[in-house]
Amino acid sequence: MSYLIYSKKIWNKNNLKVLKKKIKVNKKINYQEIKKSKPKIIFFIHWSQIIPEKIYKENLCIQFHSSNLPHFKGGSPIQNQIIQGIKKTKISAFKVERKLDAGKVCIKRDLSLSGSAEDIFIEMEKKSFQMINHLILRKNIKFYKQKGSGSFFPRRKPYHSNLQLIKNPNLKDIYNFIRMLDADGYPNAFINFNGFKILLKQVRSNKNILNGKFEVIKKK
Repeated sequence: MSYLIYSKKIWNKNNLKVLKKKIKVNKKINYQEIKKSKPKIIFFIHWSQIIPEKIYKENLCIQFHSSNLPHFKGGSPIQNQIIQGIKKTKISAFKVERKLDAGKVCIKRDLSLSGSAEDIFIEMEKKSFQMINHLILRKNIKFYKQKGSGSFFPRRKPYHSNLQLIKNPNLKDIYNFIRMLDADGYPNAFINFNGFKILLKQVRSNKNILNGKFEVIKKK
């Protein structure tokens, strides 16, 4: 009996060892592969694109979202929660349906929002694989409706990473802003200064001082 996993990126290859079954992780949806393998379940992790209707209509598709659904539906859930001062959240596994992040939920697990964005993504990936192990062992997966209307946030754009958009920030605000964007392939926090763009990374908090790395890029 086959299973498929789709993920835009593997954040830590060691996390693959968590899977108790050998399941190939794919970066792109291949409809012919799906038809050929006839998977029992297709799992989506770190997936930011719309899943074609014919895929979830013909197959059981379960997606993992890093919030306590129905809260923080939509894009950039980790960043949007950190901005709101949330320190702990959930990973919600739900059935993919037409409405975005609105499908019935089958399982949730705790997720800490401490550390850099990359730290959080690695932990989410590991726990999502553990949840997959749990789900494939079930004879019957029970789904339940999300309760309440919750909240929806749009996906963040690169210009939202401008640290100067924060009004009257304190040290904690600056620390959270930089760390929540510190992941490979993500638009890092930055400030503009006299024709230069200064990227801020690897921030650490030490009492009343923030330490980290920066890159200076001359704007075109």
